[in-house]
Amino acid sequence: MTSMLLTSLRSSPLTSLQAAQFAARSLSTSVHLRAQAKSKKTLAKPGVKNIVLVDGVRTPFLLSGTIYADLMPHDLARAALQGLLNRTGLPKDAVDYIVYGTVIQEVKTSNVAREAALGAGFSDKTPAHTVTMACISSNQAMTTAVGLIAAGQCDAVVAGGVEFMSDVPIRHSRRMRKTMLSLNKAKTLGARLSLLGSIRLAHLAPELPAVAEFSTAETMGHSADRLAAAFGVSRLEQDEFALRSHTLAKKAQDSGLLSDVISFKVPGKDIVSKDNGIRPSTMEQMAKLKPAFIKPHGTVTAANSSFLTDGASAVLIMSEEKALAMGYKPKAYLRDFVYVSQDPKDQLLLGPTYATPKVLEKSGLTMNDIDVFEFHEAFAGQIMANLKAMESDWFAQTYMGRKTKVGAPPMEKFNSWGGSLSLGHPFAATGCRLATTVAHRLQKEGGQYGLVAACAAGGQGHAMVIEAYPQ
Repeated sequence: MTSMLLTSLRSSPLTSLQAAQFAARSLSTSVHLRAQAKSKKTLAKPGVKNIVLVDGVRTPFLLSGTIYADLMPHDLARAALQGLLNRTGLPKDAVDYIVYGTVIQEVKTSNVAREAALGAGFSDKTPAHTVTMACISSNQAMTTAVGLIAAGQCDAVVAGGVEFMSDVPIRHSRRMRKTMLSLNKAKTLGARLSLLGSIRLAHLAPELPAVAEFSTAETMGHSADRLAAAFGVSRLEQDEFALRSHTLAKKAQDSGLLSDVISFKVPGKDIVSKDNGIRPSTMEQMAKLKPAFIKPHGTVTAANSSFLTDGASAVLIMSEEKALAMGYKPKAYLRDFVYVSQDPKDQLLLGPTYATPKVLEKSGLTMNDIDVFEFHEAFAGQIMANLKAMESDWFAQTYMGRKTKVGAPPMEKFNSWGGSLSLGHPFAATGCRLATTVAHRLQKEGGQYGLVAACAAGGQGHAMVIEAYPQ
C-alpha cells in the first residue's frame, strides 16, 4: 500500500503545500472563531432513550516519572472518581455501575475499576469492571455505559480510564519464570538444587512490556513515520502542527478553559492543578531534534509525538430522565458512535478517516453540520496523514469503497484547545477527555454538534457524535 499511496496521493488534490496551509491558517488565527449558532434538527429518535453526559473531570495529565511517580494506577483513578463526586454532588449509592479503561495493567489491581471505586467510597454493592482497547479504552468504557443505559439495565453509570506509565510491570524472562514455577513445585532438596543449577545469566534478563504491535512486530512510532512518508507529510508540517497544539493548549490553560482538570493532593507532595507537558517551543528548536524511530531520515521526533503520560479521567453518564429527576443540567447528549478496524500494518493510525464518515452517515449528518472536532493526536504525522486521506478521492475510492472523499475538518473547528500532543496522552484516559472537551467547547462556542475520533493500536478506531444540551 505504501508505494501506491506515495504515487497517488502526491498527485491528489491535497498537496503538501495545502496541508501546510491548513496548519498555518490555524496558527495565524489569533482569535478563535465561534461556531455559528444554527437551527439544526436534534438527533433524538422516537422510542430511543436520550443519554446524557452530565459532567466529566480528569486529574492533571503529567509527564511520566514526575510528580505521580510514587503512586499506583488506582490512586489516580480514585482521585478522578472522587473529583467527579465532588464536582457533581452525586450520592455514591446513586451509581448503578462503573466501567473503567486501562491499557498496561498493574497486576495487583487487575480490575482497577473495582479497586478505585472502593477506594473512592462507592458502595460495595456497585458492580465495576475494567475494559481495554488500547488508546480508545475509555471510549469503550463510555459506550459500554451508553449500552447499559439504553438497554434499561442502568440509569447512572460512571465511565473513565487511567494510565500510569511511571511504573510498568517488568517480568522475568520466560525461561526464568518456568524455573521459578518449577521450584515452587519441587518436593526434594535435590530437585530444587538441580533447578537452581540450571539458571544461566541470560535467564535473568528482564522482559519489558511490549512497545510493538503483536501482529506486526512494529512500534507505533515506526508506523507513524511510514504513514507520514506514504502521505507525503513533511517534517515541517508535523512540527507546525505540534507547535499549534502546544500553543493552543497553553492559551486554553491560561484562559481557564480546561475546566475538567481537578486539583489533586499528591501524598507527601504538593497539590497538582494543571498539566505539565504543555511546552510551546519554536520551529527552530524543534528542527534540531533527531528522528526518534526511523534513523537518520525519519520525520517523527519527540517534539511532534505524544509523550508518556500519567493520568485518569471520569465522566457521569445518565438517562436524561434520571438526570433531570435528580436536578442535574446535563452538558451534552451522547448520540451515535461507531468502532472500526483496518489493516494494522499500513493503516494502523487511520481510524479517524474510516470512522468519521460512518458515524456521520449513521447520524444523518455531514461534515458541514459539525461545529466542533476533537481528534486524538497520537503523532502530528498521524493527524496530517488522516487529513490528507480524508481529502483524497483516490483513497476514498481505493480503500474505503466510497465514491468521493470524506473531506477534512476545517482547522478553525479542530482541536482548538490543544490535544494529546500537548495536553498529554494517558492511553486509557484520553477518550473521556475528548468527550468532555467537545461538550465544553459546544457550550463555549455556541455549537450544536461535535465529533470525537481516535485511532488505536491494532488498527482500530472510534468516532462518536455529541450534541449540545439546550442551554
